[in-house]
Amino acid sequence: MLSWEERRQLVKIANLYYTEGWTQQQIAKKVGVSRPVISKMLQKAKDAGIVEVYIKDESVHTVELEKRLEEKFHLHDTVVVPSTGFTPDMVRRAVGQAAAHYLSRHLKPDVERLGISWGTTLSEVVKEYPFERREKVNIVPLVGGMGTKSVEIHANQLAYELAKKMNGTCSYLYAPAIVETEELTERLVQMQDIAQVLEEGKNVEVALIGIGNPHKGSTMKDIGYLHESDIQSLKKAGAIGDIGSRFYDQEGTPIEHELNKRIIGLRLRDLKKVPYVIGIAEGTYKAESIEAALKGGYIHTLVIDEQTALALLT
Repeated sequence: MLSWEERRQLVKIANLYYTEGWTQQQIAKKVGVSRPVISKMLQKAKDAGIVEVYIKDESVHTVELEKRLEEKFHLHDTVVVPSTGFTPDMVRRAVGQAAAHYLSRHLKPDVERLGISWGTTLSEVVKEYPFERREKVNIVPLVGGMGTKSVEIHANQLAYELAKKMNGTCSYLYAPAIVETEELTERLVQMQDIAQVLEEGKNVEVALIGIGNPHKGSTMKDIGYLHESDIQSLKKAGAIGDIGSRFYDQEGTPIEHELNKRIIGLRLRDLKKVPYVIGIAEGTYKAESIEAALKGGYIHTLVIDEQTALALLT
């Protein structure tokens, strides 16, 4: 039990430090003790409940969500972007900005091979990425993509744009994402130029991936890669999400479906071997797809919006 005199002294020191902004050294000189003694007294003030530290900032809520997501899904890192009151476009842009900033800050200088998938969210990441000098890096598209529809979100285009931003180089996967038949897929993946880029994709050190929901808000459906019959068939097979146009079930296991055999791009089992995978997604309609991807163990760091983070934690 603290005496009145002792308590008064702790209040006085805590007030000088937390309210007046004095340094521990300045307080030590005034009181006539050493700096370590002041440090111990400030700790004592906290232990006695005299001082309670509150962090007052809107980020506190999202930081708490990040911690909970990391614990629940065993993630290396998480970024939760505030999104209350935002329109879907604003959310996508905010998540893209956060992911671009995160990648720029955390991408090690010695990384030479970076893979990128495709989609509208990844397109925002590339748009928001700053111009840098990373001459050593080569950007590799992780899935095919040809045609004239929505070219700006295809992996080849994103690889090219990101390479320009980083002042690096890029590879091109000259093949469609989805091929008409399994036989044609087999023939294409054996072509030297395509086989070489697919091999590069298996050996990237870092991968940037988006997460899709084939049943709601599907970009693959919007641009004509998937038809209603495909979606019904995928539903029957238990597909809950896709990464790089590869479909998986609610446990994150690749589904047995002929569409998965007609994709030209990185297989999910090879994605699991990539040392560092950053998953970037937004929209509560993707919550189940994201959760399944996390269960499947494909992602090390997740960049996500606040509302979707809350949906993952309820």
